[in-house]
Amino acid sequence: MSTENRAKAVAKNIEGKIQEVVGEVTGNPNDKAEGKAKQAESQARHIAENIKDEVKKSLD
Repeated sequence: MSTENRAKAVAKNIEGKIQEVVGEVTGNPNDKAEGKAKQAESQARHIAENIKDEVKKSLD
């Protein structure tokens, strides 16, 4: 997996978790929902990178 892509996905996940907690603390459902969406995006990036890795392995 690309180190750069992995780092971006981890950063997006952390950003999402922080935003979700801020939304919970402030009672802002929009922040909470956006935080969860960022976490889902991070998971999708990880899955995409894992698929790329598996394809590369199968081609080698």
